[in-house]
Amino acid sequence: MAALILSEAEVTEHLPMAECIDAMAAVLAARARGEAQMPLRSVLRGEGSAGILGLMPAYRGGSDPAYSVKAVCIFPANARLGLDAHQGIVTLFDGETGRPTAVLNGSAVTSIRTAAVTALATRVLAREDARTLAVIGAGVQAAAHLRSLLLVRPFDRVRVYSRTIGHARELVARARDELGGERDVSFEAAESAREALDGADVVVTATNSAEPVLEHGWLAPGAHVNAIGASIPSSRELDVATIANAELFVDSRESTANEAGEFRLALSEGAISGPDHIRAELGEVLAGARPGRSGPQALTVFRSLGIAVEDLAAAELALARARRAGAGVEVEL
Repeated sequence: MAALILSEAEVTEHLPMAECIDAMAAVLAARARGEAQMPLRSVLRGEGSAGILGLMPAYRGGSDPAYSVKAVCIFPANARLGLDAHQGIVTLFDGETGRPTAVLNGSAVTSIRTAAVTALATRVLAREDARTLAVIGAGVQAAAHLRSLLLVRPFDRVRVYSRTIGHARELVARARDELGGERDVSFEAAESAREALDGADVVVTATNSAEPVLEHGWLAPGAHVNAIGASIPSSRELDVATIANAELFVDSRESTANEAGEFRLALSEGAISGPDHIRAELGEVLAGARPGRSGPQALTVFRSLGIAVEDLAAAELALARARRAGAGVEVEL
């Protein structure tokens, strides 16, 4: 059988957010049970380059095993060009023969699965009565997160903040047009991060910031924070006090220890005792191996680095739906 090539538009069409959230739940729980594996991603920063190249392989066993590898370039300045900062491909391989089965646009896979995992973490960890959402950032990921989070909590107020207020206003206008008709929800552009966070029950930070974009004192009691950007050791979105005072959940302990700048800084400053500060991986909570939020007043943080088993599961879902629809281009490799 030939390999199927799926473009950005085709991945977007055949990777619906609601189904992707369920696929993320299944694969993260499977990883917690030892049924899916991956190493820490490898990263190359070319001398003089403005970006990096990351390689993220994964394997899922079972009756229909599969390998995958995502090759992704991250160029933070792409926003100035109107491009996603993440550029790459996800390749799927048959787990019994090693034959390539598909090549998918990596930007679309990354955008959708990242927002799906955040929605999943919010569904599992945020208070049931959460109604106010704050999003820090106004790029590709921020837009995807507005779509995904409205699927898991009935938010009635959404505030967006960006250092460039015009970007926040543009995202709010698009959200009103695309999502406002689906429910009674107010979308607002905030003048500051602190204003956006005022009384927010759920927070998303989706930036490439090298310094914290929020402070612990700005967060409401019982808030849930999803930190999904700044995914290299030299960057961080959260201050040390937030990490130290939160019930911390992660997608991968190994990734957090090696790649999360705010966790590494809190550890080096002695604000946290060590890896035991991580309450659980999200997959462990889903599999019933670890507890989630301790109570309604707890501050919970989900630190998302993005892991390879998520790309594998998202790519498999898009591939299956695209084949049923007759989409994509088949190529004999």
